[in-house]
Amino acid sequence: MAKVIVVDLGSDPSSEYSKACFEAFTGKISMILGQADEMHEPVYLIGCLQQSSSALGITPEKFVSLRKQIRVLLDSSVSALLYTIKRELDSLDLSNIVVITSHNRMIILQKYQELLFTPVYLFEYVTVFEDPSTFGSARPNLTSREITDVTEEVGTFLRQLPAVGEITVLKSSLVPDCFSHGFSTRMGGISYISTLSSLNLFSSSRRRDPKAVVNENIRRLGLQMGFQPHQFHLVKTNHASDVWVIGEEAPESYDGIVTNQVNVVIAAPGADCMPLLFTDPVEKVIGVAHAGWKGTLMGIAKATVNAMVSRFGSKTENILAVIGPSVGSCCFKLDQESAKEFHSIHPHCVRKDETPKPFINIRLATRVLLEREGLVSEHIHDDTVTDIPSVTLCTSCHSDMFFSHVRDGTNFGTQIGFLWIKDGGKV
Repeated sequence: MAKVIVVDLGSDPSSEYSKACFEAFTGKISMILGQADEMHEPVYLIGCLQQSSSALGITPEKFVSLRKQIRVLLDSSVSALLYTIKRELDSLDLSNIVVITSHNRMIILQKYQELLFTPVYLFEYVTVFEDPSTFGSARPNLTSREITDVTEEVGTFLRQLPAVGEITVLKSSLVPDCFSHGFSTRMGGISYISTLSSLNLFSSSRRRDPKAVVNENIRRLGLQMGFQPHQFHLVKTNHASDVWVIGEEAPESYDGIVTNQVNVVIAAPGADCMPLLFTDPVEKVIGVAHAGWKGTLMGIAKATVNAMVSRFGSKTENILAVIGPSVGSCCFKLDQESAKEFHSIHPHCVRKDETPKPFINIRLATRVLLEREGLVSEHIHDDTVTDIPSVTLCTSCHSDMFFSHVRDGTNFGTQIGFLWIKDGGKV
């Protein structure tokens, strides 16, 4: 399987290795590279900026006989070195990485791996000179200080990366001024893969954007909108109907959040699924929900409204609901069995129902279900409302504005709907 090979020269080889041992180190590298299956696999030699690759005796010419593609990368930041390699992997659509290093350096690099990569990337570490009598005692893990240093270095590196585009947020005029809210779009972040570029706000073990990058995107969105990351709570999606009431014990997963606490930012993701925002200006209660087709059928919108009513005394006639950017009935299809369930909600939720995979209108289904719960029709902002600007655009159709699972496949990005209660002061 094609892979990238990374040779870690360490932070300061002159202090870790004697000259004789360093020559043995480079000899072992040559042997490992010579045994590699593919002659044209990229090889990266990485080291700190203060190092001179020629002074270390590590030059591309040293490995010419191995017919490898050799690149020497020197930088004061390990984050920058590994991020460069990650970009190369992504450009080649590769996931396998072999890292040649020492044992003590391995446990440091594994922390960088945790922060800058996801489980999509498969790392194999080949350690050299593991004999403690030769290079000092091997240690099992990092100190808390080392973990902090690595985490801070990664954060500092990501903060200085330029944004791709400018952050643009959609807002509904239905939401009263006592609340702050918005629906993010895809521009203004640092994610660089085409289907994730650039303000991706959700990390998954099945996608290529790591949590550190997503957290930086959230930080930048917060700077523009006026909230701090520590105030931010995103639903833990399971495409079901569990709701977390902030202040109570959180379920293991939940597709809805409700609260009456001021300056607590709650958010729901969407990349075709609907981010739903609920506000009660009378009782000053808010809720958000992530509603895909499964969650819609399982009643996540109803469950979120019910939590606002039962926990905080909201009345359904006072609740305002906004359906955010999501896949329209123009682009979303389901199998016949699932289509029948939507047809039972309302016949107009299904179009071309005689075909094997009819088109489904999950937004209309949500409106119908909310009205059945007692919400006033005029208190629901969706794509049927024409007298105010729409925020319920089709994510699949508008590739310049939104991420879309339907359109982009498995490595898709995610936008969010977010909401909080103002207190009149700074967040």
